[in-house]
Amino acid sequence: MITLYYHPSTASMVPHILLEEIGEPFQRVQVDRAAGAHKQPEYLRLNPNGLIPVLVDGDHVVYETAAIVLHLCDVHPRARLAPAPGSWERARFYQWLMWLTNTLQATLTVYFYPERWVSEGNAAGAAEVKEQAQKKVGVLLDMLDAELARHGQSWYGGPQYSALDPYVFTLCRWTRNFSSAPARDRRRLGRYLQRMLERPALQRVFACEQLAPPWI
Repeated sequence: MITLYYHPSTASMVPHILLEEIGEPFQRVQVDRAAGAHKQPEYLRLNPNGLIPVLVDGDHVVYETAAIVLHLCDVHPRARLAPAPGSWERARFYQWLMWLTNTLQATLTVYFYPERWVSEGNAAGAAEVKEQAQKKVGVLLDMLDAELARHGQSWYGGPQYSALDPYVFTLCRWTRNFSSAPARDRRRLGRYLQRMLERPALQRVFACEQLAPPWI
């Protein structure tokens, strides 16, 4: 049995959506981040980084969101969440998955936690870091929009829904409260996010995580 350790509206939404798309039974354990449960010894034995999500599959533990995504694609090939191994489509899938986790998600982390990048108490410095991070995220969102324009298909990787889509959706959703130019304001990206909202798996995740509007 697979167990997902998650917290609502965090990166754990990506594997949460994928598991709902796969349709196989799995267990959920909500981590009380407000109470610091992810920094306690019990959780740190699963992920010594103290980050969410964690996936437990039988006797094995996987952390890092992109690694969990790849594991789920590999052990559930019938779900067709990734192109065939060895294909050029698979190479592009890897490219965008790594870009999402290492470029867009990393920049969003700087936006949400700017104080980590300046000296303690440097409020002005943190505000500048946050402002610059939001500008950089805007450039990256334009790249997402341009990729949708390039291939003109319904889903991020092309005509077939894939594991890229929950990742793109989750990170775009994090921009919903931006002071300017959130993801939904881009023409193609906005329509794409609306298509994602129509998927039953995503609706089940919103209900389970008890999330309130705005959705995107």
